[in-house]
Amino acid sequence: MKKNFLNLGKQPIANSFLSSISKKSLKNEYFYRLIICFDTKNFLVSVKNPVNPKIQYTDKYAHRASESQTMRKAFKSAAKKLQKRFKPRKVMEIGSNDGVFLKNFPKKKVIAVEPCKNLANLTKKKFKTYPNFWNKKLSNKISKKHSKVDLIFSSNTISHIPNLKESFEAINNILSDRGVLVIEDPSLSSVIKINSYDQFYDEHVYVFSALSISNIVKNYQLKLFDVEKISNHGGSLRYFITKKKNPFKITSRLNKIINEEKKQGLNNFATFKKFAKKVEKSKQKLVALLTKLKKKNKKIISYGATYKSTTVFNYCKIDNKFFHYVTDTTKNKQGKFTPGMHIPILSPEKGFNESVDYAYLGAWNFKKEIMNKEKDYLKRGGRFITHVPQVRIIK
Repeated sequence: MKKNFLNLGKQPIANSFLSSISKKSLKNEYFYRLIICFDTKNFLVSVKNPVNPKIQYTDKYAHRASESQTMRKAFKSAAKKLQKRFKPRKVMEIGSNDGVFLKNFPKKKVIAVEPCKNLANLTKKKFKTYPNFWNKKLSNKISKKHSKVDLIFSSNTISHIPNLKESFEAINNILSDRGVLVIEDPSLSSVIKINSYDQFYDEHVYVFSALSISNIVKNYQLKLFDVEKISNHGGSLRYFITKKKNPFKITSRLNKIINEEKKQGLNNFATFKKFAKKVEKSKQKLVALLTKLKKKNKKIISYGATYKSTTVFNYCKIDNKFFHYVTDTTKNKQGKFTPGMHIPILSPEKGFNESVDYAYLGAWNFKKEIMNKEKDYLKRGGRFITHVPQVRIIK
């Protein structure tokens, strides 16, 4: 049974940066109601009414994983560890983005699956790429052409696909008998601990836990046999899944994490009702802080036009009355406007200058990288604002 616990209000598509804010553009902007629910049977947390993926993943998809130094290092490290542990002959990635993970393997070994045509056009120059949504039909097609796959990797993608049944059946179909599926996604445990409610947006249909993944994959002749904590995106889990008949043994690390999740109450609806109250308080405190700083005539911007910040801006009703603009290094976001709240986006070269007093960390999950990069800003008295794990000013 699914129970609602969090209503984040009317939200736009997180990657739909507007080229103009003309009446026609605003009239055509798509909105949906972002309600989060908990399944009391399998402990899965999800968006109640997912958006059609064809609206989200288009040839204008803005995110480039390789533009973050943190993520380049993380994917290189992951590829090295997985190659050493499983020694795969054939590797496939579901949601390959711009190829930042697959480039760490020999070209002949890899297969990329990427539905966003602009990203698929980048990777098809380097290795075999299928510009399609992941489903059973595509799985059959790839299986016939390339035979079975020993390692399937998917970072922040399986949680984006509304039809988990289709996804896992398609995976089981193409996975070799001793093959391993490795999924990386934000950890529900971390979301609850640090109050990062902005992990909920249209793309994140699900926020997984080891408890929920373990329950779900059982339905598709698969088993979760190991899990690893990783620091990506404010705290993520790397899940290791294989076929039920595979001799991989359940690790003590997995048992430990599942016990931690039970102790935290991730199998209890009351935990999520408490979380919803914390989210409401966070909203009130953030708006109060920004209002106070504006009354003092401080110049406030947002650092990073992230998908997560779309949730925060629209839930808290933060627009250009609070922020002068947003800065972002991604070229195809610059010169556009944020979804829903329509705050202009500038390049850091143009907008992150000495006139800025406060910068909201839209990309709080890259805090360490940003702090190292912006030492001069902090030295001259500039300050960052974050809502994670609580609303505060970073000096």
